[in-house]
Amino acid sequence: MPVVTREDAEVVPSHPLDNSIHSALSGPHAHFAQRRGNALRYPADRSPFTALPDRPDEADWTDLAALSGPGARVVLSGPAVQPPDGWEVKALVPLLQFVDDGIAAAPDEEAVRLRQADVPEMLALARRTEPGPFLARTIEMGTYLGIRRDGRLVAMAGERLHVPGWTEISGVCTDAGWRGRGLGTRLLLAVAAGIRERGETPFLHVLSSNVNAVRLYESLGFRLRLRTANLVLTSPASPEPSEVDDEP
Repeated sequence: MPVVTREDAEVVPSHPLDNSIHSALSGPHAHFAQRRGNALRYPADRSPFTALPDRPDEADWTDLAALSGPGARVVLSGPAVQPPDGWEVKALVPLLQFVDDGIAAAPDEEAVRLRQADVPEMLALARRTEPGPFLARTIEMGTYLGIRRDGRLVAMAGERLHVPGWTEISGVCTDAGWRGRGLGTRLLLAVAAGIRERGETPFLHVLSSNVNAVRLYESLGFRLRLRTANLVLTSPASPEPSEVDDEP
């Protein structure tokens, strides 16, 4: 499968990973979705991501504004879109999407399943290492594994987006004092093994600028599939009033 770009995905939206957040929130993660028309988002304590259809129209943007609230920060991913007047673009964050192309996924005997009681430690580790958004209820999005040293959580990795047939690996991080020992890689491969056991395929996203991570993922057997981006926006100051589905 050739590498595609956001523009390609907009012209030929033929794969669920082209608009992975929308695929998740309209599919396996529909029970999390807050919805207004065709606009979708995760609850704010689980994930900052929102989603629109591949080719949003004016009504979809109006629904997203109402769903988000006036002057709200919105993180939108998927096929390239041009926001209408009233939306302010704050940043375009280039990302690379990688898919499993023969990685050596395997369980890890030292990895432990992390649970709700571990969330304070997970949040602290994420603050120290900045692996990407990890919030108070992100753990509910999938399985998270960790490695402890002397009872202290020093590395973790887990599942974020669930797309039909695919699961995203995310939150891969290691405390600074324990880096260089392969703990994050071991956890990544263990999470991937769990995904494969369900008959699904692992995928992940990485900042285009994170050259070291890109090299690592390629060396493990991930293949670049899509060049994409997160679009960070501020919603219009005065969206139309709306009722939003109750938070899950």
